[in-house]
Amino acid sequence: MDKHFDPTTIEAKWYQTWENAGYFSPNTDSDKAPYCIMIPPPNVTGSLHMGHAFQDTIMDTLIRLNRMQGKPTLWQPGTDHAGIATQMVVERQLAAKGLSRHDLGRDKFIDEIWKWKAESGGTITQQLRRLGASPDWSRERFTMDDGLSNAVKEVFVRLYEEGLIYRGKRLVNWDPVLHTAVSDLEVISEEEQGNMWHLRYPLTNGNGHLVVATTRPETMLGDQAVAVHPEDERYQHLIGQTITLPLVGREIPIIADDYVDPAFGTGCVKITPAHDFNDYEMGKRHNLPMLNVFTQDAAINEEAPEKYLGLDRYEARKQIVADLEALGLMEKIEPHKLMVPRGDRTHAVIEPMLTDQWYVAVQELAKPAIDAVKNGDIEFVPKNWENTYFEWMNNIQDWCISRQIWWGHRIPAWYDDQGGVYVGRDEAEVRAKHNLGDRPLHQDDDVLDTWFSSALWTFSTLGWPEQTPELEKFHPTSVLVTGFDIIFFWVARMIMMTLKFTGQVPFKQVYVHGLVRDAEGQKMSKSKGNVLDPIDLIDGIDLESLVNKRTYGMMQPEKAAKIEKDTRKQFADGIPAFGTDAMRFTFASLASTGRDIRFDLNRCEGYRNFCNKLWNATRYVLMNTQGFDTGVDESQPIELSLADRWIVSRLQTLETEVVRHFEQYRFDMAANLLYEFTWNEYCDWYLELAKPILNKDSSDAAKRGTRQTLVRVLETLLRLLHPVMPYITEEAWQSVAPLAGKQGDTIMLQLYPEADDSKIDSTAEAELDWVKQFIMGVRRIRSEMDIAPGKPLPVLLSKVSAQDQAWLDNNRLFLMTLAKLESIEVLANETDAPESAMSLVGEMNILIPMAGLIDKDAELARLDKEISKLKAEFERLNAKLSNESFVARAPEEVVAKERDKLADIQSALTNLEQQHDKITAL
Repeated sequence: MDKHFDPTTIEAKWYQTWENAGYFSPNTDSDKAPYCIMIPPPNVTGSLHMGHAFQDTIMDTLIRLNRMQGKPTLWQPGTDHAGIATQMVVERQLAAKGLSRHDLGRDKFIDEIWKWKAESGGTITQQLRRLGASPDWSRERFTMDDGLSNAVKEVFVRLYEEGLIYRGKRLVNWDPVLHTAVSDLEVISEEEQGNMWHLRYPLTNGNGHLVVATTRPETMLGDQAVAVHPEDERYQHLIGQTITLPLVGREIPIIADDYVDPAFGTGCVKITPAHDFNDYEMGKRHNLPMLNVFTQDAAINEEAPEKYLGLDRYEARKQIVADLEALGLMEKIEPHKLMVPRGDRTHAVIEPMLTDQWYVAVQELAKPAIDAVKNGDIEFVPKNWENTYFEWMNNIQDWCISRQIWWGHRIPAWYDDQGGVYVGRDEAEVRAKHNLGDRPLHQDDDVLDTWFSSALWTFSTLGWPEQTPELEKFHPTSVLVTGFDIIFFWVARMIMMTLKFTGQVPFKQVYVHGLVRDAEGQKMSKSKGNVLDPIDLIDGIDLESLVNKRTYGMMQPEKAAKIEKDTRKQFADGIPAFGTDAMRFTFASLASTGRDIRFDLNRCEGYRNFCNKLWNATRYVLMNTQGFDTGVDESQPIELSLADRWIVSRLQTLETEVVRHFEQYRFDMAANLLYEFTWNEYCDWYLELAKPILNKDSSDAAKRGTRQTLVRVLETLLRLLHPVMPYITEEAWQSVAPLAGKQGDTIMLQLYPEADDSKIDSTAEAELDWVKQFIMGVRRIRSEMDIAPGKPLPVLLSKVSAQDQAWLDNNRLFLMTLAKLESIEVLANETDAPESAMSLVGEMNILIPMAGLIDKDAELARLDKEISKLKAEFERLNAKLSNESFVARAPEEVVAKERDKLADIQSALTNLEQQHDKITAL
């Protein structure tokens, strides 16, 4: 092995080896229960972000673990065609050439998208490879491939024939730039500063007026009623009367509805059923007309007075407000903060729009899906997410599945000139089924919502509607790993569709993970300039490149300047290369069930150091075992030292606990145990305890036993770590495995370690724990008294029990060597002890005589100086935090850091003062 660990030299080599060898494919010869995960298909337009990297690290850990446990293991990869996003990418490319999709026509435009996918659509799958993800790439699917497209048509036709898909006019989220309906997931609502306009609506009978408050005065052109609460005494006498709608002249009724909040505004609400979701529901309750006054561009249409025809909605707003003021019908205008819905891609304000769309009637599908979770066929982890699922499913609304774009699964419906609608798998089937002969037919121009094909993901990717061997073997799948934000849009719909068409649940468990946030707990976003790129963490990136990635040309100059300043301050030296294993281990260490994680680069650096520690430990073991007898030939005598028996015993507990935590999705706990065992127990203790055996005049059997233990424990540890850290473990295993008597081409197909209870040795653990306490007690005295680490020390012992004496006799070599002692003497009488520093091991006293070891006066003077310095800093920080103005005005994270500093100083002061007291007492 090379002297230094360099991830870049091993990652590409091993990934290519694994993929070329077909190691990611399921082991079909195994008779164990299969294990399967379907990757949440990333958008074909996408690139790897921190959420992907976190989620895919979790999935790959589970896949590698179960593969090593000998199960037929399938991680099914694939990408989503991402209708709107992909169409926008290609349309932008055409616009750069001065063309639009309409210039090409539908078929040629679709051809251009397929060309783009062939050239640029594989970015994220290549980045997943960089992450070490091990799905079966030979089975990669795409939601627009032939097989999945056939499955989509099959589901649509069957649901239509059962009356569960229908076409109707409903209110939808309309993007006036894309000219299509969009899902709630594609709408981002953020608080913005606006106004509240208070309008006077004259009573038709001439006896005054009502004042209604609105944030969108332009929609008044489509008003169909004014609503009040039925128990509002101010307006009860007006219920049933009418007002004359200003600027329009239409009489509309005053109605009563419990939805109205009497305390909001004036208690009178204008009702525009075609342009507000709440008004739409009220309009249905009261049978109000649905009048749409906007075009697809959100301009005023011919349903409004001619004066406003063609005006953009915001131009119309200005004109309407001016006209109302001229007529004396504007009561007042107040500043008002409101939530504004914007399209996540266009940033255009979304307009509720009454349009003809295709819908799935989901109530009938929802009941079995609810029951599947209630009866335990599907388990949410953490369990509290079941409540979120039930809340939505119990109040589920019909699903709008049509989109007014060209890229996607075109709706398999055809129309004739007489208005007939015919649904089938293709036009030939439609003509034959309905005896249409050569009657002219036109296929629906709309495509299906991408979530429709995604809802079929677990079974369509395995070959449905054909009853394939893969479908038989791997469905239902084992677990879905997903974020909480798509429980409604994807998880629930998969459960409904899969139960409907296979009679099975799609997965047995849903592991819901949190969001990846920055170190301060803020959501990562381009607008905040706090986005981290996983590939940058793997490869490293210099400061200038990072600044250029974070400051965008379309961003406001002031915001870009702030992001640049913050980036330069935080990443003065850029981001170093951490390598894939360190990043993956960081994700695992933070993955507690259901909680958002704060990704801190300091932790990433710490786990890069962990990789170096493991690498150096492996090199040390190899240097001390290669070319020597490591006990592979078990006919030779083996003698295991206390340290050997202890580390083997501790390893059994580790094996049990790591598997248990992985099975409970506590990746953080598993990672912590692996880290602690590797760094502290194996590297810091066992390797040191092994040195006296290997370097002193021990027997051949003892040396053989220690070398055997060194390599076998390390080989086992590499297998335990492999699911989280695949690259470094593979590289190290190749050298270690032969010494441990292991055969095979790759660690990833070795069996995952299982504990052997017969190797648990509680006696050895208790004795070695005594040894460790003894050594740490001596080291603590060295540290407190500032004694040089290498200076041999005489040790006196008092209050020595029979057990202490036995363990002392057994382990004198360990104690003398690791504690660097000159001598160990048991005092016959405690009163014979000279002036000494003391440490305890149970009831036994460890005494180190101070005569000649330290200059008492000089050491006290040094401590006085340090204590004085810390006290001054403590008083400065304490005064700062006692300043109410500072605490109120400073950012929360700044105040928190200052408080942490103060706590650290207080702790240091306490330690120094205790040390001062001990030396004074000598």
